[in-house]
Amino acid sequence: MKTALITGANKSIGFETARQLLDAGYFVYIGSRDMARGEEAAAQLGSENTAVVALDVTDIHSIHAARELVGRTTDKLDVLINNAGIRGEFPQTPASVSTSTIRHVFETNFFGVIDVTQAFLDLLRQAPHPRIVNVTSGLASLTLHSDPSWVYYPIKGAAYGPSKTALNAWTLALAYELRDTTFKVNVVDPGYTATDFNDHSGTGTVEDAAAILVRFATLDVDGPTGKYFSNDLGGEESPW
Repeated sequence: MKTALITGANKSIGFETARQLLDAGYFVYIGSRDMARGEEAAAQLGSENTAVVALDVTDIHSIHAARELVGRTTDKLDVLINNAGIRGEFPQTPASVSTSTIRHVFETNFFGVIDVTQAFLDLLRQAPHPRIVNVTSGLASLTLHSDPSWVYYPIKGAAYGPSKTALNAWTLALAYELRDTTFKVNVVDPGYTATDFNDHSGTGTVEDAAAILVRFATLDVDGPTGKYFSNDLGGEESPW
């Protein structure tokens, strides 16, 4: 049975991604900062092929403890989905946002992804065809941000978007480092999805958002790597 770890899997897109991977026959590790909420999510999923992992992506000790726990139950990890993320306090106007707000957002959305990925890389290397999906945003695209005709052109936050731009850059570098292996490493934008993250103002569903994450988590051997894909663009490749 293939195995997958999803960070921030106790609700919203992460939860639905777990459900869809379970339906696809995976054993899913439910990464949750709050153990009780993780257990509640697992109970709702109602599958024996889940395990809850206490995982705070901003706490290196929590990450290492999660790695030890997962390593005691499996000798490989087929899929890592770095889904946990935060928006940060708004407004995030560049001229006035505090650097503490920016650092706080980057700790989760950027540094947390790096720490988690590096901690689990050895287990991923043991899988025949490992997949890493880093959840990004359309707001990470500098090309689109430079296009006045883009629907989200006016949204120029100084913390959230830049944290995802940095994530895109690091993911591209990681994919290049792993280019001669069987890894597939991509950044995927689930689109503007109605969740607690945006007070349910999004236009997409969690089902569709999860589906694109699962698509890239289950790529075949001919699938792309080192690319940026967006649900807001119909699941096609996005400009960086």
